[in-house]
Amino acid sequence: MDRFDEVGGAKPPANAQGNGTSEAIRRRILEHPSNRSRLPDRPTEDEQLLNRSLPNIPQARSSELGAFTHTEAWRVLRIQGEFVHGINALAEIGAGVAIFGSARTKPDHPFYADAMALGHKLVEAGFAVITGGGPGLMEAANRGAREAGGISIGLNIELPFEQMPNPYANLSINFRYFFVRKTMFVKFANGFVIFPGGFGTLDELFEALTLVQTRKIKRFPIVLYGSAYWKGLLGWIRETLLTEHMISPEDLNLLIVTDSIDEARDVMVDCYNTRCWTTWKKSEGAKVDADPPGAPATAPDPAKADAQ
Repeated sequence: MDRFDEVGGAKPPANAQGNGTSEAIRRRILEHPSNRSRLPDRPTEDEQLLNRSLPNIPQARSSELGAFTHTEAWRVLRIQGEFVHGINALAEIGAGVAIFGSARTKPDHPFYADAMALGHKLVEAGFAVITGGGPGLMEAANRGAREAGGISIGLNIELPFEQMPNPYANLSINFRYFFVRKTMFVKFANGFVIFPGGFGTLDELFEALTLVQTRKIKRFPIVLYGSAYWKGLLGWIRETLLTEHMISPEDLNLLIVTDSIDEARDVMVDCYNTRCWTTWKKSEGAKVDADPPGAPATAPDPAKADAQ
C-alpha cells in the first residue's frame, strides 16, 4: 500500500505528476489530521469545565469537592452577583430616604415610636423608606412605612448576632458584604436620617459625610435625630476637628440636628425640591458661619467642597 492509500485518498493520474494539481494533493495529504504532530496530552477547555475530581470510593456527598467555591476568584463572582441582584431589585425605586438607627432599641422606647412616625410621614410625602432591614429602629421605620401603604425596603446584612430581617419590609434584600449594601443605600437614597445608634450607625453617618465632602456623590441632606444624643459628638466635631482645621465650616452645611419628626420630613422634601437652599439655614454649617452651598466667594476653594 502506498502513501495515498494510507490516508484514504486516490492516486493522482500519471500525467498530473509535477504540475499544480499534484502539489495541491500533496499539501492535502500533509495536512490530513492523521499526519499532524500531536500536542502534549492536556485537557481541552470543555474537559476542564465538565470534568472534576471524585472521591476514591463511591459516596453521594463529598464536602471537600466544594472547597474551590471559597477561593478569591469565586468570591469576586459572588460580589458581582450581589451588585447585580441589588441594583435589579431597586432599579425602579424613585425618591427614597434611608433611616438608620440602633438594632437594640425596644418597641417601648420613645425613639421607636418616632421612627415609626417618620416612616409614615415620609411615605405620605412620596418617598420610599429604606432601612438596614433589621430589628429596633430599622423595624420601626419599616413598620411605619408599610402601615402607611408605602414602599418599605430592608437591606439586610448577614451578621453573627442581632441582625434578623424584620417582617415589615415589603421589599427585602439580603447581602453578604457590607460594602455592597452600603452602595445600595447611597445609590438609591436621596437623604439620610440618623437616629441614635452604635458603631454601625456611626459608620453610615461618617461614610455619607465623607462621600459628600469629597464630592464622590451629589450633596444630600443628613439629619441627626435626637439632639441630646448627638450633642457630645457635635461638640467634639466643632471644638476639635474644626478648631484644628481638620475640616472646613462648609463641611457641616448639610448636617442638620432636630428633635422634630415633621422637621426631618420637611428637610427631605425641601432638599429634594431645592437642593437644601432653604434648609441650609438650619444646618450645623450655618451655626458656625459657613458660607452657604454654592456661594461664589468660596467656590474656587477645593477645601470648601460642600460650598461649591
